[in-house]
Amino acid sequence: MTSRHSIAKASARLLLGGTILAAAAGTAFAQSVPESDDPIKMTVNDWTGQEITTRLMGGVLEEMGYNVEYVQADYLAQFAGLESGDLDVAMEIWETTGKDALEESLKTGDTVDLGETGMEAKEEWWFPAYVKEDCPGLPDWEALNDCAELFASPETSPKGRYLGGPVTWGGHDEERIEALGLDYEVIHAGTDAALLAEVQSAYQRKKPILAWIYAPHWAPIQFEGEWIKFPEYEDACYEDPSWGVNKDMAYDCGKPYGWIKAVGWAGGEEKWPAAYQAIRNFTITNDDMGEMIGKVDVDGMPLQVVVDEWLDANQDTWKSWIPKS
Repeated sequence: MTSRHSIAKASARLLLGGTILAAAAGTAFAQSVPESDDPIKMTVNDWTGQEITTRLMGGVLEEMGYNVEYVQADYLAQFAGLESGDLDVAMEIWETTGKDALEESLKTGDTVDLGETGMEAKEEWWFPAYVKEDCPGLPDWEALNDCAELFASPETSPKGRYLGGPVTWGGHDEERIEALGLDYEVIHAGTDAALLAEVQSAYQRKKPILAWIYAPHWAPIQFEGEWIKFPEYEDACYEDPSWGVNKDMAYDCGKPYGWIKAVGWAGGEEKWPAAYQAIRNFTITNDDMGEMIGKVDVDGMPLQVVVDEWLDANQDTWKSWIPKS
C-alpha cells in the first residue's frame, strides 16, 4: 500500500475534458491554500475503517494542495504526539473507547476537537444468534456465567473466553469482568484482521464465540447476532465505584456508544485553517463505511482502490467539505 495518494487522476477521468478537480473545488483558496508546505501528519491506527477514513480525508486535503503524510500510531498513545505537534490529525476517536482520553487531552489546550464524522460508534461483546439455542438467557449479561463453559477454550477452561480487540484499543474489558464477577478471561486478538478472521471462522462452523464486534463495520451487517446487554453506561460507572451493581468497583456497566470524532494538534488551527475546516466538514455514514470495509476485508480489494472508488462516485459530497472562503 502506498503511503500517500492523489485522487486527481481518477477524478479527472470523470470530468468533462479532463478538467483538474482542484480547479473546480477550491477556487476561492487558490492564492492562500496551502497556507504552509509543511506536511499534515495524519495518524493511521490498526483497523481498516480508520485507515479508510484517514485516506479519504487525506485525499481531499491533497486535492486542496496540502502535503499529507500518513503515520502509524497506537490509538490511545497517539494523544501524546497530537499534544506535542509531532502528529497533527487523528480522524477517528470513538466515544466507546476514547472519550476519556479525548477529554483529558482537550483539557491541556494542546489539541482541538475537530467535530463528529457522521458515523455512530458501537462496540461491545457480541455473539452469533445461533448461540442462544444453548444459552437462551442471552443477551442479558447475567446469563453469561451460566454459559461460561459454552464459551470456554483450552487456554481459559473452565472460564469462558472473550475474544477482545488488540490491547491498544482499550475498552476496560478486564475491569468489567472483575467488577461484574464474570467467569471469563479476555484473550486479545493481535490485530483487527485476526479478530474478524476468527469470528468469521467460528460463524461459518456454527461454533460458540463471544467477541468484540463494532460498528461501523461489515461484520454486524453480514453476521446475524446480538451484543450483550450490560447495565447501561453512565459517566458515573467509570468514575464512581459506588455507582451500579458493584458498590466497590467501577466499570460495572457496558461501554458508552455514540459519536466518532476527529481531533487535531491545536497549532494546526493557525497553520492550516482551511484544512482544519475541511476536516470539520467531513461526514460519512455507517453504511458507506461498512460497505468500504467489507470490500477490503472480505472481497480483498486494495484499500486505496476502495478509497479512490468512493471519491470518484461521491464528488458532490466531498467537494462540499472544502471551504469556499
